[in-house]
Amino acid sequence: MKSKFNFKEKFKSFCFILVPLMVIVFQSNVSNLKALPMDNNQNEIIIEELRLKVPSNAKAAWLNAEKKIWEPWLSTQEGFLGRQLFWDKEKAEALILVTWKSKKLWKSIPISEVNLIQEKFEDNIKTALKISESPFELIYEGELDKQV
Repeated sequence: MKSKFNFKEKFKSFCFILVPLMVIVFQSNVSNLKALPMDNNQNEIIIEELRLKVPSNAKAAWLNAEKKIWEPWLSTQEGFLGRQLFWDKEKAEALILVTWKSKKLWKSIPISEVNLIQEKFEDNIKTALKISESPFELIYEGELDKQV
């Protein structure tokens, strides 16, 4: 009985030393985690991704307004590298990919300026289609980091 008790005491002592030792060892990697912020791509190429509903009867007006309103404005923005437009007939959905030199340059554009261009875009669409509300619904907006 005495040997069992002695073993339990030794095991407790071992665990008492082992647990703090493991904490110290595993905490040595915490500084690496802190060194990798989520927003580390401020100066790398980034792609703005927009998805919106574009009914087939509004596709031509959408493309025309993109070319007439967004394209000239985007080409004046610092950091703008290009864009691609896609349309999925089955889903009646558009995908717009806008490539920027950096997230910092992209996000430095005042939202008030973007809203003004968006308003011009929607007015163009409403006039072209002779409707009172834009037929487009924004489904998703996000960003993609370019992989090397």
